[in-house]
Amino acid sequence: MQLTAPATRRTGIRDTDGMAVASFVLGLLGLLVLNVFLGPIAIALAGVALWRGTTRRGRALLGLGLGVADLLVLAAFMSADDTLSWSL
Repeated sequence: MQLTAPATRRTGIRDTDGMAVASFVLGLLGLLVLNVFLGPIAIALAGVALWRGTTRRGRALLGLGLGVADLLVLAAFMSADDTLSWSL
């Protein structure tokens, strides 16, 4: 009786691929709404996915770039309005 997964099979790949896709989606969504929250989450998920060696490296890099773009958009709106947050 074997209680654990075999050592030859790499576990956690689906988790890192999911993190890469989630970082991309959250970064893209963050350009539209809630960029102050979604940008850092996208950056963190992309960093963890890249650190764990995801097979969707391009998607994780896009999520990282979009997360940074979220924060840059927030900074641009904050400087344009001379406020601590942006509003419509």
